[in-house]
Amino acid sequence: MSAPVFLAEDLAGDRLVLTGPEGRHAATVRRLRVGEPVDLVDGRGGRAWCTVAAVGRDTVELDVVRRTADPLPSPRLVLVQALAKGDRGELAVELATEVGVDEIVPWSAQRCVVRWDGERGDKALARWRSTAREAGKQSRRAWASEVTGLHSTRQVAERVRDAAATFVLHEASAQPLAGLPVPAAGDVVLVVGPEGGLTDEEVAAFTSAGAVAVRLGPSVLRTSTAGAAAAAVVSASTPRWR
Repeated sequence: MSAPVFLAEDLAGDRLVLTGPEGRHAATVRRLRVGEPVDLVDGRGGRAWCTVAAVGRDTVELDVVRRTADPLPSPRLVLVQALAKGDRGELAVELATEVGVDEIVPWSAQRCVVRWDGERGDKALARWRSTAREAGKQSRRAWASEVTGLHSTRQVAERVRDAAATFVLHEASAQPLAGLPVPAAGDVVLVVGPEGGLTDEEVAAFTSAGAVAVRLGPSVLRTSTAGAAAAAVVSASTPRWR
């Protein structure tokens, strides 16, 4: 069984101490015991392989056995994810993080039913970021998935212009994503629309900025699963999964 993973800002030193929410989770939820193996990651590629030295009420002391540094994956995967109803947006974030997406961009598409306004938007963004954090730990990632602030269509088009490649998932496209050449470096952007689909104006804005409209296969996936599926296709054709 793999050792549990916790997040720590600083991995320097021979003995590390988990405090705060991570310490409470390790001590009271996971009920770690002296001698158990634990991995600490800093979200920037660093990993410390540790054993539990002592357990307090809300803290866990760890002896470092060794350290490693995971290389930055290349190309860098960016998922532009349209806002979705209920918990489907959080599910999209969870799945994308598990398959290794590096950055998740919430997008207010024209046909989004959900709107992130004011305090409601702040809370929703916080849930997406918390979901990415927990999914990164569960999938044992040393590099954290960044969740940006909410983007408009214009802002997404700017990201498309700066990317090495962009693929817009669109059910009307005849071009399959599988088999398309993917650059080995730079940002590869995947755009997933809302439940109601993309508008012609949105597709035009992205393709005029350099994107390619593609489809995953003969079936139409939900907005909550399409991003992770597309990221898996891209990862399998690049050094990310080799």
